[in-house]
Amino acid sequence: MSFIWFLIIGGIIGWLAGLIVGRDIPGGIIGNIIAGIVGAWIGGALLGEWGPQISSFYFLPALIGAIVLVFIVSLIMKSMRKAS
Repeated sequence: MSFIWFLIIGGIIGWLAGLIVGRDIPGGIIGNIIAGIVGAWIGGALLGEWGPQISSFYFLPALIGAIVLVFIVSLIMKSMRKAS
């Protein structure tokens, strides 16, 4: 059951990051889940473990990490579209 919560919270964090940045992650819900999980890893590595904890995510560092990830991915996707 905790794995399902892990995926749900990862998806919500990825979705919120996409809303804040104003750009969608490619891949729909799977992309949001991946962005949330990778963002949580980035945020935890760079910012540490602080703020409210939901499931196994520290929400604020995970959200900040996901925002950074969504922004970087959107820049890469934009540059790839211009090149082709």
